[in-house]
Amino acid sequence: MDLKEKIRVIPDFPEKGIRFKDITTLLKDGDAFKYTIDQFQKELQNKDFDLVIGPESRGFIVGTPLAYAMNKGFIPVRKPGKLPSETIRSEYKLEYGSDVLEIHKDAIKPGQKVVIADDLLATGGTILSTIKLVEDLGGEVVGIVFLIELTYLNGRELLKNYDVRSLIQY
Repeated sequence: MDLKEKIRVIPDFPEKGIRFKDITTLLKDGDAFKYTIDQFQKELQNKDFDLVIGPESRGFIVGTPLAYAMNKGFIPVRKPGKLPSETIRSEYKLEYGSDVLEIHKDAIKPGQKVVIADDLLATGGTILSTIKLVEDLGGEVVGIVFLIELTYLNGRELLKNYDVRSLIQY
């Protein structure tokens, strides 16, 4: 299946010059969504890991069904003030700004192996921040999977010490 055909590209969103990759058109196609999660599973079939981590918000959309399909727990990484218990935080830069992510302090036990799942690799800032949170809690990132990678933004370079996989590249 050609997943690129299932992605809608919206010019000048959220800012002029950005060509936003809208995955809602893929998500509403049951066959394409299932195929996406199945492909993630294939990418991870030989990985030994305990948890799937998904950064807010589209990481929830791809990470939760992946965790379910692979019989793993799912840990959300959220924007500030969204998690009800004690958290740690990490600030990161976006392609068009900056933000902060948080994770519960008790989300990961030292030594647990995790896979991070997200919809898009752009500059790598969001995932690098997520990695920092995982490692600060003593977890080990053993893999990172993306639906889309924007190769022209060189985000993979920031993640060169990790096993990074993407299903679609632009």
